[in-house]
Amino acid sequence: MSILVLAELDGNKLKGLAAHVVSAATAWQQPIDLLVYGRQVDEAAKEAAGLSGVARVLVAQADHFAHPLVEDVQDLVLSIAKEYNVIMGAHSVLGKSVIPAIAARLDVAPITDVVEIHAPSTYVRPEYAGNIFSRIENHQSLQIVTVRNTAFRPVAAGGNAEVVSISAPASRALSRWIKEDINHSDRPELGSARVVIAGGRSLGESFEALLSPIAEKLDAAIGATRACVDAGFAPNDLQVGQTGTLIAPDLYIAVGISGAMQHIAGIKDSKVVVAINHDPDAPIFKYADYGVIADLFTALPELDKALQ
Repeated sequence: MSILVLAELDGNKLKGLAAHVVSAATAWQQPIDLLVYGRQVDEAAKEAAGLSGVARVLVAQADHFAHPLVEDVQDLVLSIAKEYNVIMGAHSVLGKSVIPAIAARLDVAPITDVVEIHAPSTYVRPEYAGNIFSRIENHQSLQIVTVRNTAFRPVAAGGNAEVVSISAPASRALSRWIKEDINHSDRPELGSARVVIAGGRSLGESFEALLSPIAEKLDAAIGATRACVDAGFAPNDLQVGQTGTLIAPDLYIAVGISGAMQHIAGIKDSKVVVAINHDPDAPIFKYADYGVIADLFTALPELDKALQ
């Protein structure tokens, strides 16, 4: 048995998701190949080769992978799929697009959003925003899986994998890349930050002004509830929860967040949860390790002053 893990890149750099998926793949205790694709990915390939547990890094470089499109990634994976018994990716935006499509073309049932793996063919995944967990046995010869990265500790660096170049199929040009809008920030990425401070709709227009000073002092990412995003107080990429980003920081500070189940589903793997809310009956306090019952417009300036 051998395992293929699909890496994802941020520009020409390897995303941290790869280390989590490789960690999940070690459940089979079999050789792991990590697939890296792009236009100029030598730096990413070198970083991938350093991940513990990776046997080989397969590198596919082509001009049409400068901005990878779903069908081109599918074709690349399908060109080498017959060599593997397990194909894995992160349950990310790209993974949720590519992995099920690969499964469909191979006539295999994908198992998605997995949080536990009991090799060789049993998986646990959350249902109904994490209120229940289903246990799935898949007896097909090919296992195609996406994993929730927050459920698996990333593997450490220290590996020395072989780097192998492979040819990339020509693009079928079924779709084309037009443009991307990137929000540049000096803050850590929300999905991988060790500390996250998030605000609810009650912060209103003061969302950025109240959270940014504290985030800077804690080297924290900023998150928001869906209600806050829908109200226009925070951009969509800051949304935390079932329909946003799933996070697992060492410290999560929830400010003015009531604790709807959809939001809890996105933060339940956090190591320590601190809640600041004026309502002592807010559901968030059931999940918080520490709770502060206070007016956030008073508590946040006081916290900022204490952190000076």
